[in-house]
Amino acid sequence: MTADTTRAATPPADSAEPGTAAPATAAHARRGVLEVGERVQLTDPKGRLHTITLEPGREFHTHRGFLRHDDLIGAPDGSVVTNTAGVEYLALRPLLSDYVMSMPRGAAVVYPKDSGQIVQMADIFPGATVVEAGVGSGALSMSLLRAIGEHGRLLSFERRDDFAAIAQGNGRAFFGGDHPAWTVTVGDLVESLPRHVEAGSVDRVVLDMLAPWECLEAVADALVPGGVLICYVATTTQLSRVAEGIRLHGGYTEPSAWESLVRGWHLEGLAVRPEHRMHGHTGFLITTRRLAPGVTPPERKRRPAKGAYGDSAPTGEPDSGTDGPDVLTDGSDTASDSVSDTVSDTVSETASDRGRPARTPGSTNAMDVPVDAWTPEALGERVKSDKTIRRLRRSVAGTSD
Repeated sequence: MTADTTRAATPPADSAEPGTAAPATAAHARRGVLEVGERVQLTDPKGRLHTITLEPGREFHTHRGFLRHDDLIGAPDGSVVTNTAGVEYLALRPLLSDYVMSMPRGAAVVYPKDSGQIVQMADIFPGATVVEAGVGSGALSMSLLRAIGEHGRLLSFERRDDFAAIAQGNGRAFFGGDHPAWTVTVGDLVESLPRHVEAGSVDRVVLDMLAPWECLEAVADALVPGGVLICYVATTTQLSRVAEGIRLHGGYTEPSAWESLVRGWHLEGLAVRPEHRMHGHTGFLITTRRLAPGVTPPERKRRPAKGAYGDSAPTGEPDSGTDGPDVLTDGSDTASDSVSDTVSDTVSETASDRGRPARTPGSTNAMDVPVDAWTPEALGERVKSDKTIRRLRRSVAGTSD
């Protein structure tokens, strides 16, 4: 287990002293002329995007001429500049949604369409105390910091030191320094959270991790009554298991889950139609709220479909009824059910040989998947090599060692 290491920025002051630097919240860097060290997004006549960091004397080269950085330094945001071949570029400061899609990535980022929903559906408000587990490359962290402001608190927990370093480097590049509300801790959430927050003091918790159900008890202890937990998971197996974990815990409201698909539109004269490409499935969001201490959730009146919980119905549900499977005279299930069970058993036997998590024979419940089977590779994630991660870490830190 990685040692618990905390990296915190200087706490925000109520008012900045005369002559001191402005807080690193990026507000001061979003206005005025373009300055040295700023990132600028260039758009060419074909709509292609290029991101550069302004440095005196540097040049941006393409196969169609080059553009001097000095032509942009001191120019207003939204300027049009021409390179040596006469090609015009529109120069704009990148939006946060632009920045997170082009910044160095150690782990996969939470897309802007999901970050926006997390901020809204988890009700992230200015001044809130928010816990985030699974920092990745820092994309979601920056959206959360934007929402809570410099007087809130974002406590981010990440198991991997290299991912934490990349995320902090991306945050410094965007905000212009260490954000005063951000504390990053390298360590396991379940072990580290009780040492960093008091029980019942956290307003919101955001979990972007492989097995969020393992953290439900620690999160319940930290959340205020009525506080919101929102989880971001990539697969239906994860979604099912965290939903059942929330219900079994007994200290949360009935969970709600959804996904979003965003499709752009082509706008060209009378040719107004959907784009050929779209942001399809990126992940599922599931949210719930913390109940007051000692309160049990109301009994569910909605009856689940027969077989929704595998071989047996949940407690309190009848095992037979008009909606159940047809039963043959000899007491066995229908022929189609027998074939289904045979196929399920076969899949279970061969899954481990193919690198997929094996299920309990006859079960469709994600709760039956072994704990050690939940790995990024098993869930279809393309994991970057250690060499690539080291290179990304050096790039965001600006070092060559």
